[in-house]
Amino acid sequence: MTPALGHRVAAEALGTALLVTVVVGSGIQATQLSRDVGVQLLANSLATVFGLGVLITLLGPVSGAHFNPAVTLAAWFTGRGTPHGLPMRDVGAYVPAQIVGAIGGAVLADAMFAEPLVKFSAHDRSAGHLWLGEVVATAGLIALIFGLDRIGRATLAPVAVASYIGAAYWFTSSTSFANPAVTIGRAFTDTFAGIAPASVASFLAAQLVGAAGGLGVVALVYGRPALAADEVVVPHGEPELASS
Repeated sequence: MTPALGHRVAAEALGTALLVTVVVGSGIQATQLSRDVGVQLLANSLATVFGLGVLITLLGPVSGAHFNPAVTLAAWFTGRGTPHGLPMRDVGAYVPAQIVGAIGGAVLADAMFAEPLVKFSAHDRSAGHLWLGEVVATAGLIALIFGLDRIGRATLAPVAVASYIGAAYWFTSSTSFANPAVTIGRAFTDTFAGIAPASVASFLAAQLVGAAGGLGVVALVYGRPALAADEVVVPHGEPELASS
């Protein structure tokens, strides 16, 4: 059976929190161990690859392992009007949980490294080429997740999604945030992975444009969406019989 909504929301909050903890914490550790920016980014990206793969594997069967409002909104959009689509009620629960989790994850990482618990980032990321990088990164992520679902390979998501994000750290100018909740969370830490609050809105807009573009790629390549999504996007099972 599909896990109750409360369990799924908890999984989304916890997964997003731990994802941001990995991103921010590994960034802090990298800057403490090396002065080479390339080495810092390598350490940050590798930690994110391994951490994200583990989190998707562990929590995917519970909530779909979105950890990302762009993925949640895309899951709702592609499944709307179908028996197994993601209801708007779930979207309204997932997205706030993801955002709160992301902020909590940044605070936890700062606490572990004796940084100020909340110090807004001074790392300005306001530039057109960075916004383009976010469009590309998010479009690729959405196309990958929903493309895997359409070809019946959603079980490969832990490896494929983590690998894509690791690669996108390096081939996009923005280092691939590709996630509105993570972007908001990273504004709360003035460390290697931070983003200035003034840069957040433009990144969110670019990510939403990218998500739409990714769904466009899926429609172009695969045609009409399938009637049911696999467990990486929507938890697999029968309709809920109980609530938490």
